[in-house]
Amino acid sequence: MTGDLDQEARRPSDIELGRRAFRRRQSTRSVLVSVASTIVFAVVVWLTIINTPGWARVQSTFFDPEVFVSALPRVWDGFLLNLRVLVFAVIGTAVFGLLIATLRTLRGAVFFPLRALAAGYTDLFRGLPLIIVLYLVGYGIPGLRFTEERIPAEVLGTIALVLTYSAYVSEVFRAGIEAVHPSQRLAARSLGLGHYKTLRLIVMPQAIRKVTPALMNDFVAMQKDVGLISVLGAVDAVRGAQIEVAASFDYTPYVVAGVLFVLLALPLIRLTDWYSAKLRAREQMGSIV
Repeated sequence: MTGDLDQEARRPSDIELGRRAFRRRQSTRSVLVSVASTIVFAVVVWLTIINTPGWARVQSTFFDPEVFVSALPRVWDGFLLNLRVLVFAVIGTAVFGLLIATLRTLRGAVFFPLRALAAGYTDLFRGLPLIIVLYLVGYGIPGLRFTEERIPAEVLGTIALVLTYSAYVSEVFRAGIEAVHPSQRLAARSLGLGHYKTLRLIVMPQAIRKVTPALMNDFVAMQKDVGLISVLGAVDAVRGAQIEVAASFDYTPYVVAGVLFVLLALPLIRLTDWYSAKLRAREQMGSIV
């Protein structure tokens, strides 16, 4: 008897069964609409691009399979250089950007020169286009003759990337630090923690968690801009593609480089979307009726 009562209590109500049926109908309708819209989009693309009179010429110039295969080894070798630069640039940007953000959040009049210097730095490098920074660093630093040996172009490109992107990343870090409620600092200080320990143990973990999606987007942008180091003479993916274009008189090698950069960015883009959705779901938990 008790088992029958438990099963009766667990059985969904008629209202809940109606809601589930409605959700199934909505899901089926959404799938059908998605399929129909995809077919319409494919037809529009075929009519507006592939069916045009010049498509055959464009296809042979930008999407030649033979040129794609022949250009891939050189472009891939250059792409490995882009990856090395990206790794060091990400590490340097994260460390330097966090340092600048920390300087801008220092309290007290005695730290005003440091705050002013950090603010001037972020204003300067957020205003300068990256390609100008590349020229200034790539041709300015060697002109100072710090060393008799020639500084590799990839090293100079990494420095330029770190200088530019640390200005953006520092503002993201600073926004996260200031988003932490002041009561967190006060509670930490009341427990006897100093300024450094409060920042390291209480403020920073919360701040970084809040701004992780924005940081990921900045690093996605950096993945693309790594290709600009070719202006300094580094034989990266873009310069390798340029060499192949000059040899074959075909623009397919640029498509090869573009495909490699897209494949590099896609995992981080998907990870950013997933993490952003996870944070949004956690923050809105219990608010959906």
